[in-house]
Formats: sequence, C-alpha cells, structure tokens
Amino acid sequence: MQVPESLRILIRAKLADGRLPHDTIPGVWGGAGDGEICLACENEITKSNFVMEGVGDGQRAVQFHVQCFYVWDIERTVPGHQARAAGS
Repeated sequence: MQVPESLRILIRAKLADGRLPHDTIPGVWGGAGDGEICLACENEITKSNFVMEGVGDGQRAVQFHVQCFYVWDIERTVPGHQARAAGS
C-alpha cells in the first residue's frame, strides 16, 4: 500500500501529542462511511469510503479511513512514538 509520507508525519505528530490513542482498540468494525470525520487525517469519510470504527482510550469513539487506520496501527507501535508528557 503506497502511503503518503505527509500522512505518516501527521499521524506521528498526533501520537506524540496524544491526539491519537496508543493502545490497541479491542473491537473494530467497518462499513460504508456516512460523513464521519477521520480522527487521523480529519477529512470526511464519505459513503464511497470504508470506515474503520471502534472505541479507544477512555471509551472515546474513533473513526478512521482504512488507510489511516493501517498507518496508525503501525506507527503507534514504533518505539519513540509515545505521547509526550504535558509540558515536555
């Protein structure tokens, strides 16, 4: 899968500052998009897209485009991509 480097950089930044969860999402389901906003790229997930959806940190609902979910799932496990503590 060809992934734009800009998407990887955005997801790494969001992991670093805590805007994306680091923990696995225990239950993930998918289906046709219905106007959700992707937590990673912040673009709409339209009916012509497939949405990956689950419950993340703190019972927060998360929705991703398939490609964004794929990149998030890889990048969250890379050493050094842990969230920074506030003020660091």
